[in-house]
Amino acid sequence: MPLRTKYSNQLFITFLSLLCACGSKEEKTLQPKSRPEPKVDAYLVKTESYAQSVEIPGTIVANEATEIHPEVSGRITTLNVKEGQFVNKGALLAKLYDADLQAQMKKLEAQLEIAKVNENRAAELVKIQGISRQEYDASALTVKNILADMEIIRTDIARTEVRAPFSGRLGLKEISPGAYVTPASVIATINQTSTLKIDFAVPEKYTSRVRMGQTVNFTVEGNAKNYTAKVAATESNVAVANRSLTVRAVVNGKTDDLIPGTFAKVKMIFEPIPDAIFIPTQAVVPTAKGKRVVLYNNGKARFNDVETGTRDSSRIEILKGLNVGDTVVVTGLMAIKPDAGLKISRIVNN
Repeated sequence: MPLRTKYSNQLFITFLSLLCACGSKEEKTLQPKSRPEPKVDAYLVKTESYAQSVEIPGTIVANEATEIHPEVSGRITTLNVKEGQFVNKGALLAKLYDADLQAQMKKLEAQLEIAKVNENRAAELVKIQGISRQEYDASALTVKNILADMEIIRTDIARTEVRAPFSGRLGLKEISPGAYVTPASVIATINQTSTLKIDFAVPEKYTSRVRMGQTVNFTVEGNAKNYTAKVAATESNVAVANRSLTVRAVVNGKTDDLIPGTFAKVKMIFEPIPDAIFIPTQAVVPTAKGKRVVLYNNGKARFNDVETGTRDSSRIEILKGLNVGDTVVVTGLMAIKPDAGLKISRIVNN
């Protein structure tokens, strides 16, 4: 073999060896590198006692309150309404004109006097059989009819008197003496402020936790004092308009500095829940169908749907979906996929 040909063959073999070596190196370079398992922080689920509270608006109301109306139409002849003053039950507040009724009463009184004389005379005559029993009965009936008519007039006279329906404090008068009033006219208002109540609406989800005798706290505008009241009654049904239950509580202690109609901020503390579950707020991921969390399960990520309750600035209550001992992932949630490998960096609540 000529020397030149032999040298050319050696160069070709060397070129092929270099080409194979480069190909092997390129294949090694193109092979994907395995990503390391992400390190995350986790929260170990446990139970705790939790006294839940809710703040809701309320209104101070009088124990009894009503508008005072006359029963009949007429002219006011006497008005005893002293604005802002306390009156006792049955106190005369207003008197309507009743001269015509008084005249009818006097007429009936005169008729009654004569009817009784006739009855007595008939009684004597019937004893000696001077008249029949039937004639005597007619005389007695006349007396009874007059007495019945007098009772009707007395009732009509009583209806011209407007009296306080209960002991309480009067408001501003709406009429003046001499005014003509009807049953639709308002003379004044009266509020029984010796005992005050507070009305407030509890959201539907808390209605099962309202108890008779339960104590609530409240404050009013312009007063730093904390007041207490005891739940006395509830409405018989949940209001459809706002899905809430109206609750009425009786205010404890002195109420001299409270005025009916005042707005109040009510704080209602429910009985403690002994086995409540709370986790960090950032551990809950909202989804289109609800909410879910990521659990660490044997080194893998597992997604679990949950139902949440109350929350504060850093924690949220889990009502369904978690058990004691579960490990909930709290960091790196957006980059985690189902069944992805995980490594726990630290347990945040240890």
